[in-house]
Amino acid sequence: MKYIWILLVFASLHSFSQTTINKDSITQLEEVILIDALKSKAATGITPSEVISAKTFQNYSPVDMVSSINQIPGVYILSGALNTNRITIRGIGARTLYGTDKLRMYYNNIPVTNGTGSSTIESFDLENLAQIEVIKGPKGTSYGANLGGTIILTAKEALGKSTNFSNNFTLGSYNMIKNNFSFNHNDGKLKMNLQYGHLETDGYRENNSFERDGFLLNTSYQLDETNKISLLLNHIDYTAQIPSSLGISDFTEDPEQATYTWRASRGFETNNQTLVGLSLEHRFNAGLKNTTSIFYNYLDKHEARPFGILEEITKGYGFRTNFEGSLHITNKDILYTFGAELYKDEYDWDEFENLYEENNGNGSLKGSLFARNKEFRSQWNVFTTLLYPITNHFSAQLGLNINKTDFDLQDRFNQGDLNKSGSRDFNAILLPSLELNYRVNDNQEFFANISRGYTNPSLERTLTPEGVINPDIKQETGTNYEFGTQLFLLRNKNLKFGITAYQMDIRNLLIREQVGEDQFIEKNAGKSKHQGLEIATDYKILHSSSRFQISPFINYNLNHHKFVDFVDNGNDYSGNELTGVPKHKITAGLQNQLFSNYYINVVYQYVEQIPLTDSNDLYSDAYSLVNLRAGYRKKMSDRFTLGFDLGVNNIFDALYARSVLINTTGFGGSEPRYYYPGNGINYYGSFNIAYAL
Repeated sequence: MKYIWILLVFASLHSFSQTTINKDSITQLEEVILIDALKSKAATGITPSEVISAKTFQNYSPVDMVSSINQIPGVYILSGALNTNRITIRGIGARTLYGTDKLRMYYNNIPVTNGTGSSTIESFDLENLAQIEVIKGPKGTSYGANLGGTIILTAKEALGKSTNFSNNFTLGSYNMIKNNFSFNHNDGKLKMNLQYGHLETDGYRENNSFERDGFLLNTSYQLDETNKISLLLNHIDYTAQIPSSLGISDFTEDPEQATYTWRASRGFETNNQTLVGLSLEHRFNAGLKNTTSIFYNYLDKHEARPFGILEEITKGYGFRTNFEGSLHITNKDILYTFGAELYKDEYDWDEFENLYEENNGNGSLKGSLFARNKEFRSQWNVFTTLLYPITNHFSAQLGLNINKTDFDLQDRFNQGDLNKSGSRDFNAILLPSLELNYRVNDNQEFFANISRGYTNPSLERTLTPEGVINPDIKQETGTNYEFGTQLFLLRNKNLKFGITAYQMDIRNLLIREQVGEDQFIEKNAGKSKHQGLEIATDYKILHSSSRFQISPFINYNLNHHKFVDFVDNGNDYSGNELTGVPKHKITAGLQNQLFSNYYINVVYQYVEQIPLTDSNDLYSDAYSLVNLRAGYRKKMSDRFTLGFDLGVNNIFDALYARSVLINTTGFGGSEPRYYYPGNGINYYGSFNIAYAL
């Protein structure tokens, strides 16, 4: 621990300042300077949310979106690899073994969570994003009211009236190469941001290579004073090898190895995904605006696993419309929103035998078909909010979301009594919320929330062990209670302090049970209580009027999550800690600048041990990480800007599990595989240029 503080003190002696930047002269490259003023909130009205952008992104490698999001109190992403991420918010989603569910994700306000509730953060490039907003818990009425909350990704757009291009080229450990090219144009009517990115790396472990190409077009055109049309096109094509998880012996003795069966089969996945969204914004008058989007999302995925080869195609489509307006009644401006969102998708998935053991050491080999299925999944969300200013200082916001979900499974392989086709039509569920906000003055406010949320079981896991849809499985529901304050202290608001306390009571808790090497079922198993405390501080010791700026920050969250009533297979786990969630998480650091051209950032992260079993008889080890990033920016002329970055991750080469599984089972006498090793000490460097035409 003493070495960490030595590093932080050392960094403060090399501190740096920033200069005020005119928005109309900004080039895309200069976004990496510490600017937070350009952030904007998508959350409705007084709904609390956390927004991170350039200031946070600058702490980490351009490959590392996960660490940027993990800086937010209450959010923790378990990342087994670049293509293996599980997002948890206030403990929701921690019991999911693979992937992210129980939250909703949007890209430029277009839903990118599929019909069964799964989201893939790895499908997006950090360098293409202007900001990431997180609404924690079900209070995001306009965004689905999921128990975990909402993540809203916002693509970069051209800033200021200019035409420019920039290129950022990065080299790093594990033969990592990343390049991101960006072209930006804004003439007052037409805004265009065009980006192409390429990433390849061998990875820290065996069978761990990753290669991705991505294309983003984000453009809008102001047709006239009342109408604007926007087009979003995002295409990602990646291939990723899968090293899988390790048992404790392999994790401790040789964390760089891949699991034997995944290494022998050369397990991998390919994803070819395209998202297209077209939006029209129309302003009826000064008090009413509508934004309507239609979208189409296509995913072609192939995954070679030791126990079978999965081929799947998902076609998602739908629309979202949102009205925002205000009414002036009795000298008060009452703000309202109402709208609807429809997401439908068709999911085709076939499974084949993997004959890798018969392929003379050449990896996976497709064998006979043993499953063919088609799913139709549909979700409606209808929502409305009303924000009423009770006094000049005190406001209340009522919200209501109505969700309707339908699933239909068609078994196109088995016949007769073996056919597993079926459907599940969930009743419409009402999800109200109430927000209260009391603003003492410009420097202090208090807020409170009570809201109801839900989670659907995934279609595939509503099946019984016999493969038949379980008609008795229920939606997971919960009520969220939240209270907090945000303060700006000292002269010029140099100290920002926020604290939030919450409690979420979950009923019909959905748990996953492993009944085979690759067979899981889902069932309701009682109640859990999620209590927590989140603290975020940001302090500018010296501000931009001086030549130096020192900006320490510290974010902390306490998770006190328990099973309240949980009996599974005759075992009573009531009162135990919720699996998959660290009790304490701390992220602290120093962001320092000097002479407008140099910066050095040091970040320390601590993650407490995580319970791995419902009985709480096994925990992962706590770990600490220190990352360092430094750089230089110089405007060489009115048109040309040059920059360099250097970074070191995991400076002290800690052995740690960046992701863990829960309640795993060892088959054939092998150890249960709980651990995904995090990268050892690794380095990267970037060279970037920008040119304004």
